[in-house]
Amino acid sequence: MCHVIVTCRSMLWTLLSIVAAFGELIAFMSTDWLVGFPRTPDAVFGPHGATTAGEAYRPTLGIYGRCIKLPHLQRGILCGPYAVHFGEIASGFWQATSIFLAAGILLLCAVAFISVFTMCFQSIMKKSIFNVCGLLQGIAGLFLILGLMLYPAGWGSDKVQLYCGPDAAPYRAGLCSMGWAFYTAMGGTVLTFVCAVFSAQAEIATSSDKVQEEIEEGKSLICLL
Repeated sequence: MCHVIVTCRSMLWTLLSIVAAFGELIAFMSTDWLVGFPRTPDAVFGPHGATTAGEAYRPTLGIYGRCIKLPHLQRGILCGPYAVHFGEIASGFWQATSIFLAAGILLLCAVAFISVFTMCFQSIMKKSIFNVCGLLQGIAGLFLILGLMLYPAGWGSDKVQLYCGPDAAPYRAGLCSMGWAFYTAMGGTVLTFVCAVFSAQAEIATSSDKVQEEIEEGKSLICLL
Protein backbone atom coordinates (compact mmCIF):
# COMPACT_ATOMS: atom_id res chain seq x y z
CA MET A 1 0.00 0.00 0.00
CA CYS A 2 1.29 3.45 -0.92
CA HIS A 3 1.51 5.84 2.01
CA VAL A 4 1.72 9.51 1.03
CA ILE A 5 3.95 11.13 3.65
CA VAL A 6 4.30 14.90 3.65
CA THR A 7 6.44 16.74 6.19
CA CYS A 8 7.79 20.27 6.26
CA ARG A 9 11.38 19.07 6.08
CA SER A 10 10.79 16.67 3.21
CA MET A 11 8.82 19.26 1.22
CA LEU A 12 11.49 21.90 1.86
CA TRP A 13 14.19 19.50 0.67
CA THR A 14 12.16 18.74 -2.48
CA LEU A 15 11.66 22.45 -3.19
CA LEU A 16 15.34 23.31 -2.65
CA SER A 17 16.41 20.38 -4.84
CA ILE A 18 14.26 21.64 -7.70
CA VAL A 19 15.51 25.21 -7.27
CA ALA A 20 19.15 24.07 -7.28
CA ALA A 21 18.67 22.01 -10.45
CA PHE A 22 16.86 24.74 -12.37
CA GLY A 23 19.26 27.42 -11.15
CA GLU A 24 22.28 25.51 -12.41
CA LEU A 25 20.56 24.65 -15.70
CA ILE A 26 19.59 28.27 -16.39
CA ALA A 27 23.08 29.49 -15.49
CA PHE A 28 24.74 26.94 -17.77
CA MET A 29 22.56 27.94 -20.71
CA SER A 30 22.99 31.68 -20.12
CA THR A 31 25.40 33.95 -22.01
CA ASP A 32 25.87 36.23 -18.98
CA TRP A 33 28.98 34.66 -17.47
CA LEU A 34 31.29 37.49 -18.53
CA VAL A 35 30.21 41.07 -19.27
CA GLY A 36 32.58 42.75 -21.72
CA PHE A 37 33.90 46.31 -21.80
CA PRO A 38 31.57 49.01 -23.20
CA ARG A 39 31.67 49.38 -27.00
CA THR A 40 29.61 50.19 -30.07
CA PRO A 41 28.97 47.65 -32.84
CA ASP A 42 31.99 48.99 -34.76
CA ALA A 43 34.27 49.49 -31.76
CA VAL A 44 37.99 48.80 -32.10
CA PHE A 45 40.17 47.97 -29.11
CA GLY A 46 43.46 49.88 -29.27
CA PRO A 47 46.32 50.64 -26.88
CA HIS A 48 44.31 53.42 -25.21
CA GLY A 49 41.15 51.37 -24.80
CA ALA A 50 38.02 50.98 -26.88
CA THR A 51 37.46 53.64 -29.52
CA THR A 52 33.73 54.03 -29.86
CA ALA A 53 31.20 56.32 -31.46
CA GLY A 54 27.53 56.56 -30.65
CA GLU A 55 25.67 54.60 -28.02
CA ALA A 56 27.83 52.04 -26.21
CA TYR A 57 26.72 48.64 -24.97
CA ARG A 58 28.36 45.76 -23.12
CA PRO A 59 28.44 42.36 -24.88
CA THR A 60 28.21 39.20 -22.82
CA LEU A 61 29.98 35.88 -23.20
CA GLY A 62 28.88 32.51 -21.88
CA ILE A 63 30.53 29.12 -21.93
CA TYR A 64 29.26 28.37 -25.43
CA GLY A 65 27.12 31.41 -26.31
CA ARG A 66 27.37 35.19 -26.62
CA CYS A 67 25.27 38.33 -27.00
CA ILE A 68 26.52 41.02 -29.39
CA LYS A 69 25.11 44.01 -31.25
CA LEU A 70 25.65 44.10 -35.02
CA PRO A 71 25.77 47.39 -36.97
CA HIS A 72 23.12 46.30 -39.46
CA LEU A 73 20.81 44.77 -36.84
CA GLN A 74 17.89 47.06 -35.98
CA ARG A 75 16.12 44.81 -33.47
CA GLY A 76 18.74 45.06 -30.76
CA ILE A 77 21.29 42.60 -29.41
CA LEU A 78 21.74 39.22 -31.06
CA CYS A 79 22.20 36.26 -28.71
CA GLY A 80 23.11 32.73 -29.70
CA PRO A 81 25.81 30.06 -29.57
CA TYR A 82 29.24 30.95 -30.93
CA ALA A 83 30.26 27.29 -30.74
CA VAL A 84 28.36 25.01 -33.11
CA HIS A 85 30.44 21.98 -32.14
CA PHE A 86 31.97 21.03 -28.81
CA GLY A 87 35.49 21.56 -30.18
CA GLU A 88 34.68 25.20 -30.99
CA ILE A 89 34.24 26.15 -27.33
CA ALA A 90 36.70 28.93 -26.47
CA SER A 91 39.30 26.84 -24.62
CA GLY A 92 40.05 23.36 -23.35
CA PHE A 93 39.36 24.58 -19.81
CA TRP A 94 35.87 25.68 -20.82
CA GLN A 95 35.31 22.35 -22.54
CA ALA A 96 36.18 20.62 -19.27
CA THR A 97 33.94 23.08 -17.43
CA SER A 98 31.09 22.15 -19.77
CA ILE A 99 31.58 18.45 -19.09
CA PHE A 100 31.68 18.82 -15.30
CA LEU A 101 28.75 21.25 -15.17
CA ALA A 102 26.67 19.10 -17.50
CA ALA A 103 27.37 15.99 -15.38
CA GLY A 104 26.44 17.83 -12.19
CA ILE A 105 23.27 19.29 -13.72
CA LEU A 106 22.24 15.89 -15.05
CA LEU A 107 22.47 14.42 -11.54
CA LEU A 108 20.62 17.38 -10.03
CA CYS A 109 17.79 17.11 -12.57
CA ALA A 110 17.51 13.38 -11.87
CA VAL A 111 17.30 14.04 -8.13
CA ALA A 112 14.76 16.85 -8.67
CA PHE A 113 12.59 14.45 -10.68
CA ILE A 114 12.87 11.68 -8.10
CA SER A 115 12.22 14.08 -5.21
CA VAL A 116 8.69 14.75 -6.47
CA PHE A 117 7.83 11.07 -5.86
CA THR A 118 9.37 10.85 -2.39
CA MET A 119 5.97 11.65 -0.89
CA CYS A 120 4.83 8.18 -1.95
CA PHE A 121 8.06 6.19 -2.16
CA GLN A 122 10.63 6.50 0.60
CA SER A 123 12.96 3.63 -0.32
CA ILE A 124 14.66 2.08 -3.35
CA MET A 125 15.76 -1.55 -3.05
CA LYS A 126 15.51 -1.26 0.75
CA LYS A 127 17.71 1.86 0.75
CA SER A 128 16.41 5.25 1.80
CA ILE A 129 15.60 7.34 -1.26
CA PHE A 130 16.62 10.46 0.67
CA ASN A 131 20.05 9.07 1.47
CA VAL A 132 20.58 7.97 -2.14
CA CYS A 133 19.52 11.38 -3.45
CA GLY A 134 21.68 13.13 -0.88
CA LEU A 135 24.68 11.12 -2.05
CA LEU A 136 23.93 12.01 -5.69
CA GLN A 137 23.65 15.67 -4.74
CA GLY A 138 27.01 15.53 -2.99
CA ILE A 139 28.61 14.03 -6.11
CA ALA A 140 26.88 16.64 -8.28
CA GLY A 141 28.23 19.38 -6.02
CA LEU A 142 31.79 18.10 -6.50
CA PHE A 143 31.33 18.13 -10.29
CA LEU A 144 30.02 21.70 -10.11
CA ILE A 145 32.94 22.85 -7.97
CA LEU A 146 35.44 21.36 -10.42
CA GLY A 147 33.68 23.09 -13.30
CA LEU A 148 33.64 26.46 -11.58
CA MET A 149 37.31 26.16 -10.58
CA LEU A 150 38.36 25.41 -14.17
CA TYR A 151 36.21 28.12 -15.71
CA PRO A 152 38.48 31.14 -14.88
CA ALA A 153 41.50 29.23 -16.25
CA GLY A 154 40.03 29.75 -19.73
CA TRP A 155 40.02 33.55 -19.51
CA GLY A 156 43.29 33.74 -21.40
CA SER A 157 41.76 32.42 -24.63
CA ASP A 158 41.54 34.53 -27.78
CA LYS A 159 37.76 34.54 -27.56
CA VAL A 160 37.74 36.03 -24.08
CA GLN A 161 40.32 38.66 -25.03
CA LEU A 162 37.97 39.91 -27.76
CA TYR A 163 35.43 40.68 -25.05
CA CYS A 164 37.70 41.54 -22.12
CA GLY A 165 40.73 43.14 -23.76
CA PRO A 166 44.33 41.95 -24.16
CA ASP A 167 44.92 42.04 -20.39
CA ALA A 168 42.62 39.07 -19.87
CA ALA A 169 44.53 36.02 -18.64
CA PRO A 170 43.82 32.86 -16.65
CA TYR A 171 42.06 33.88 -13.42
CA ARG A 172 42.21 37.57 -14.48
CA ALA A 173 39.11 38.90 -16.25
CA GLY A 174 40.75 42.04 -17.67
CA LEU A 175 38.11 44.65 -18.54
CA CYS A 176 35.23 42.21 -18.02
CA SER A 177 33.05 41.86 -14.99
CA MET A 178 31.29 38.75 -13.79
CA GLY A 179 27.71 38.29 -14.97
CA TRP A 180 24.73 37.01 -13.02
CA ALA A 181 25.06 33.50 -14.48
CA PHE A 182 28.41 32.91 -12.74
CA TYR A 183 27.01 33.98 -9.38
CA THR A 184 23.87 31.91 -9.96
CA ALA A 185 26.05 28.86 -10.65
CA MET A 186 27.99 29.51 -7.44
CA GLY A 187 24.79 29.93 -5.45
CA GLY A 188 23.36 26.78 -6.97
CA THR A 189 26.49 24.86 -5.98
CA VAL A 190 26.20 26.01 -2.38
CA LEU A 191 22.51 25.12 -2.38
CA THR A 192 23.35 21.68 -3.78
CA PHE A 193 25.51 20.89 -0.74
CA VAL A 194 22.83 22.31 1.56
CA CYS A 195 20.34 19.90 -0.03
CA ALA A 196 22.78 16.99 0.31
CA VAL A 197 23.06 17.64 4.05
CA PHE A 198 19.37 18.42 4.50
CA SER A 199 18.36 15.14 2.86
CA ALA A 200 19.24 13.43 6.15
CA GLN A 201 16.69 15.63 7.94
CA ALA A 202 14.07 14.74 5.34
CA GLU A 203 14.78 11.05 5.99
CA ILE A 204 14.45 11.52 9.75
CA ALA A 205 11.18 13.42 9.35
CA THR A 206 9.53 10.75 7.15
CA SER A 207 10.62 7.83 9.36
CA SER A 208 9.80 9.34 12.73
CA ASP A 209 7.73 7.62 15.40
CA LYS A 210 4.75 9.88 14.65
CA VAL A 211 4.75 8.75 11.04
CA GLN A 212 4.93 5.09 12.05
CA GLU A 213 2.04 5.56 14.50
CA GLU A 214 -0.18 7.04 11.78
CA ILE A 215 0.75 4.22 9.39
CA GLU A 216 -0.27 1.67 12.02
CA GLU A 217 -3.57 3.51 12.40
CA GLY A 218 -4.23 2.76 8.73
CA LYS A 219 -3.88 6.28 7.35
CA SER A 220 -2.75 6.55 3.74
CA LEU A 221 -2.23 10.34 3.75
CA ILE A 222 0.08 11.56 6.51
CA CYS A 223 0.85 15.25 6.91
CA LEU A 224 3.17 16.39 9.69
CA LEU A 225 4.77 19.71 10.53
